[in-house]
Amino acid sequence: MTVYTTVDSPLGELLLVGEESATAKGGTALASLSMPGQKSGAVVQEGWVEDADAFVEIVSQLRSYFDGSLTHFDIEYVGGGSEFQQRVWKALEVIPYGTTLSYGEIAAQIGASRAAVRAVGTAIGANPLLVVRPCHRVIGANGALTGYAGGLERKQRLLELENVLPAAAPSS
Repeated sequence: MTVYTTVDSPLGELLLVGEESATAKGGTALASLSMPGQKSGAVVQEGWVEDADAFVEIVSQLRSYFDGSLTHFDIEYVGGGSEFQQRVWKALEVIPYGTTLSYGEIAAQIGASRAAVRAVGTAIGANPLLVVRPCHRVIGANGALTGYAGGLERKQRLLELENVLPAAAPSS
């Protein structure tokens, strides 16, 4: 069963979508975390059940992250994506809090060629789990903030929260 809730955050209202899971803390595996105005963000579908109680553990971790006391999420995710996307997303999950990597560095980590940087960017853009799968920690090779589905202003805010001072202002 697909469940959802919304929660206020420093980034605006977040839409959390999940699936019941016997193995997840709190009983819900996260399928999507999206925000208003997000490119390709989730929208509530007919048949989904609103259930704030199903997300108590996830919301607790998000609040701890936003107040600066949590640097690594311990959330079960619903699978999905192509094999290539899964490789890219796994690389995102191990970028340490407070650091950034370039798209080229992600490509190298997954064993893809420099020519695959654009494909890496596309896979990162398809990440359905903003914030918790930290695609905001990926920046341009020159240090510029680029390509965040939630908007560059939000990417800047997340990196400021993590005390990362990017070399360049957001580009458009």
